[in-house]
Amino acid sequence: MRAPRLKLAPVALAILALSGCAVGPDYARPDMDLPKDFAVAASDVPAPEAWWQVFRDPVLDRLVAEALAANRDLAAAAARIEQARAQGAIVRADQLPSAGVDVSRSRDRASEKGSFPLPPDAIETNTNRAVVRLAWEFDFWGKYRRASEAARADLIAAGAGRDAVRASLVAEVARAHFALQALDESLEIAERTRKGRRVALELLRARFDAGVLSELELRQFEAEVHAAEAVVPALARDRSRQEGALAVLLGRSPRAILEAAIERGTTPARDAVEVPAGLPSDLLRRRPDLREAEARLMAANARIGVARAAYYPSISLTGFLGGESQSLSDLFSGPARTWSLAAGLLQPIYGGGQIRGGVDLADARTREAAADYERGVALAFKEVRDAIALQATAREALTARRAQVVALQRALSLAKLRYEAGMTGLLELLDSERQLLAVRLEAIGADRDRRNAVVDLYLALGA
Repeated sequence: MRAPRLKLAPVALAILALSGCAVGPDYARPDMDLPKDFAVAASDVPAPEAWWQVFRDPVLDRLVAEALAANRDLAAAAARIEQARAQGAIVRADQLPSAGVDVSRSRDRASEKGSFPLPPDAIETNTNRAVVRLAWEFDFWGKYRRASEAARADLIAAGAGRDAVRASLVAEVARAHFALQALDESLEIAERTRKGRRVALELLRARFDAGVLSELELRQFEAEVHAAEAVVPALARDRSRQEGALAVLLGRSPRAILEAAIERGTTPARDAVEVPAGLPSDLLRRRPDLREAEARLMAANARIGVARAAYYPSISLTGFLGGESQSLSDLFSGPARTWSLAAGLLQPIYGGGQIRGGVDLADARTREAAADYERGVALAFKEVRDAIALQATAREALTARRAQVVALQRALSLAKLRYEAGMTGLLELLDSERQLLAVRLEAIGADRDRRNAVVDLYLALGA
């Protein structure tokens, strides 16, 4: 056994010398022209980790916690991480020697009438064999190291994908919660309006019966009552749909989804939210979708090396050591020892363009991943720009709607006084009521939009 080891020593030295070699390009992040700042005054405080707590809404906090614990999309994303981790273990195993035990027993009988007749005691033979087999393909060109590099990048991408699902889930839960609260407020106002008009209709009917009110005015008011009644079921329908959508986001069971018992809470007072501190370049690190896209690019880049390694020869070492004998009792004796040690080299010469096609495919996929990453970065900065602009406009819209509500409330009071004094007709009063109801609902929507703008800002910043 000593002579083969000495002869293979130069081969081992060559393996060690070439072990650091890896074909294919090393990864470098694409050079992009990033802005120096967000072109807006930012707060000195960075974005909090649990950014939804800026709303100071304990009900929202509980809903987010429930969604993070039970949402099925998030559970699927976590399973994809485990898949990537297992795949990485499979790929890493290719870099290591493989060993196994081969145990066999056979009984053979030769022909007594063959070309070379055997003695009677050799016609039937038993063969017992127990060996340890070893195989190892040397990673001269870094094929398996590049594959492991790609697998590690896939694992990073899976983790970033899980974070992206988590961020999107929290944002969707917050938006659904705000929408549900807005629908509750809108439905309450619509119900009050309907009841008030019903009471007013009874008074007007009494005046009509007394001959004080014309039928035209009575029918006009009846039409307004029916219009208010039509708003209520439409809002109730939207609320039911929103409850079901939120129940799905929370990962509840089918029975719980049908019940849709969603906690509401009260709408807390909200302060204006400033843009949290941070540099534009931080987006590349914070936003999970950008981290996922870059990891996909890293994996595609590493697979170029895997494809290019197919041009070079593959060198492998195989062997076995064990015993072989006719008698089972002699299997592990010295004379029964058997061993083999062999090295092999396979150099591709012609494959009909298969290797070239594999390299071209890997190059093209890398260029695609690079384009996706650069597009994702550009889209991320667009979303930040839009979210920052929406902060100011949403606040301004809400302020204007609330002022409009106050003005129309005063206008309705004056219209009632003028109508009761006989200075104007019922149509002017109805028009004032109609305007006030519409603006109240729009003000609720503006408040919901302002809170959604805060969600969009934190989501765009990768908080």
